[in-house]
Amino acid sequence: MAWYDKSGNEREFVISTRVRFARNICDYPFASKLDKTGAQEIIEKARGVLGDYEYVDFTSLEPDVARSYMEKHFVSPNFLLAKGPHGLLMKDDNYVMLCEEDHLRIQCILPGLELEKAYECAAGVCDEIESNLNIAFDERLGYLTHCPTNLGTGMRVSVMMFLPALTMTGAIRRVASQLPKMGVAIRGIYGEGTEESGCLYQISNQVTLGITEEDTISKLSDIINRIIENEKSAQKALEVKEHDKMCDMACRALGTMKNAYLLSSGEFMSLYGKVRYGVCAGYIDGVSYEVLDRLCVEVQPATLALESGTNDAAQRDKARAAKVKREMV
Repeated sequence: MAWYDKSGNEREFVISTRVRFARNICDYPFASKLDKTGAQEIIEKARGVLGDYEYVDFTSLEPDVARSYMEKHFVSPNFLLAKGPHGLLMKDDNYVMLCEEDHLRIQCILPGLELEKAYECAAGVCDEIESNLNIAFDERLGYLTHCPTNLGTGMRVSVMMFLPALTMTGAIRRVASQLPKMGVAIRGIYGEGTEESGCLYQISNQVTLGITEEDTISKLSDIINRIIENEKSAQKALEVKEHDKMCDMACRALGTMKNAYLLSSGEFMSLYGKVRYGVCAGYIDGVSYEVLDRLCVEVQPATLALESGTNDAAQRDKARAAKVKREMV
């Protein structure tokens, strides 16, 4: 599965959509209080229900392999820090983290803007699990979760957005200040506690209690479309005021991408944002969103280390530049 868009569904502004449900099994403490035996029992119960899923045991996984799953957005940064037995179940576009903050974190990740489809996909997995396991639920509070902010539906919907003009003009600060008032959070590329990189942001709902799943999807859809309109307006303003400057910026970035001998991950992400903006604005031809967005994952440190066979930072920078050069020809 690719987290980047192949479909053309709002591809200029939306990289991917994720719907995630937090669920816990009755008669077990939350994951932070689980002993090794309890965690292993939960893992076995989940594997028994989702028997056709591939299982990855993170307990003794090599650090680069584990981190690569995070770079691909299949698991959260916190999942890498989990103690005791924990693992990942995978099938097609579905990924179930076992024994992260909650016993089960059920998620569907789809390319492009696919809120309803991702919801239906993740909800289907939830239904299968709840038909076979006794899930903690309260008539008044809804699904019981480790963190009170997930009570209710236990559903988090997030959209990875590319917002270069709002970033470059500084208008993203205004957008970021307004979103919490609407019950929406804006975070960096890897979610909570991470910074913006490559003009990429995760936009997600904050409210899970007292609202239905369908209303959450509808509300977030409206907000995403408004953000897209703001980004379009900001791009038009840049085109009018700074056409030559922005065209030069994008073309220079493309030149560096195609010719650099050494390329750090931080420099790549900066170039990625500028080149992808150039494609959006029509300054650059012959470069696809798919290639850029695939590289955005494949040249991250751990994923690249596994491909290149080296953990030396300087050698990785050399391998990154060579890979980008090959792909951008």
